[in-house]
Amino acid sequence: MQPAIEKLSVREKVGYSLGDGAANFIFQTMMLLQLSFYTDTFGLSAGAAATLFLIARLWGAVCDPIFGALADRTNTRWGKFRPWILWTAIPFGVLGYLAFKTPDFSQTGKLIYAYITYLLLLTVYSANNNPYSALSGVITGNMKERTSLSSFRFVAVTLATIAIMGFTLPMVNHFGAGDSARGYQITMGIFSILAIIFFFITFLTTKERIVPPPQQKSSLKQDLSDLIHNRQWVLMFIVFLFMFIFLAMRNSILLYYFKYYLDPESMRSFLVDIDKGLLGLLGSLNMTAAGANFADNSFSVINIIGQLTAIAGIAVGNSLAKRFGKRNVFRTWLMVAGIMAALFFVVPPTGIWAILILSILFNFSWGVTMPLPWAMMADVADFSEWKFSRRATGIVFAGIVVGLKVGLAFGGAVAGWLLNGYGYVANVVQTPTAVQGIRLSVSIFPVIALVLCIISLFIYGIGKKVEYQMQDELAARRKEYEE
Repeated sequence: MQPAIEKLSVREKVGYSLGDGAANFIFQTMMLLQLSFYTDTFGLSAGAAATLFLIARLWGAVCDPIFGALADRTNTRWGKFRPWILWTAIPFGVLGYLAFKTPDFSQTGKLIYAYITYLLLLTVYSANNNPYSALSGVITGNMKERTSLSSFRFVAVTLATIAIMGFTLPMVNHFGAGDSARGYQITMGIFSILAIIFFFITFLTTKERIVPPPQQKSSLKQDLSDLIHNRQWVLMFIVFLFMFIFLAMRNSILLYYFKYYLDPESMRSFLVDIDKGLLGLLGSLNMTAAGANFADNSFSVINIIGQLTAIAGIAVGNSLAKRFGKRNVFRTWLMVAGIMAALFFVVPPTGIWAILILSILFNFSWGVTMPLPWAMMADVADFSEWKFSRRATGIVFAGIVVGLKVGLAFGGAVAGWLLNGYGYVANVVQTPTAVQGIRLSVSIFPVIALVLCIISLFIYGIGKKVEYQMQDELAARRKEYEE
């Protein structure tokens, strides 16, 4: 018999979700635009940017278990995890702004500046996002409410992604007026201020309800031993590793695909056709005029439409997960998303409408999956408490996020190295070999990583039946603690 549902208010779900919306103003910009920013605006070579991504993101992975362990050992009147969101809000926003500022330095000076700002940003990101993610595991112990909370979270993530994918480049072009460095500086200043405000709202509107068993003694050695012996944690680590290799590779190259592969005149015709349904909105913003940046504008319009579709996918995913279980829904729709991503390789340069259709199908499929792995991370923390009678939510989440960061490191680095290896040169017409590399790097190569992710999910053992068994038994144990 399932316990009574521990209902969370819409206010708390929205407040919690804004924290990831805030982080994604910076995170999605890093994922989607930072490689292009470093090569085409900041002035680094693709190889130098790739090495920077590898070193800095691996450093972020090193930071994750440190801050996860620190959060588990934090005890304040606000709880263990909420204070970290408060403490890191302003540093996160400031460093997000500085990482997209182009100083008037020499090439060596710029490279040093890029390393310092990016390393500091990823350090603060770890200090902020690990406690934030772990917070979802202690707000509620109810599986349905936990999935619902993750759905709210990823609606906010999707809206932030729409802002980044849809509005960043037009804002850069508008504020920069031909100076992309100035445009990025103003645009990221706006996003950074919004991020700080949203973090404060998350801190003020959430509450921690689940605490470790009262007899549990703090032991980092035992926490790490529990992780290593927790097969489900190992599998989720692998899932996050390959999932974010896929995302980092594909998203880093996507803008290049629009700029250097798709046909400009076909993109202009596409924008004009879309504008008819928007009653001339794009034309009023000079997005269809002669001389406009049709690649940037098509990238923005297609991604806005795709991300709106992802919101529908999130809503469907919540319902499907309740019926079939998170694991089964996650792996099925990852397969669909992988097929849609691979098909980008066969689209001709003039096939802009085909790109729109594939983007809609990909983003809907990905939207179905988006809340599920994060809710599954909380399930893994429950599994550890269920099996070992010890709970270390922060270190469980942080350990899995290490997989995410390592995936980002290798995915982003491989994307840059592939560009370099295929002969990419910034801001010129690319050779056929470089264009072929861009096509492969946005489709076939990242999908290989996604296949390995899906295979891991066929081994992962927390299905719907085990979810409810853990929920019921842990609820009974916690009731005994209270008595």
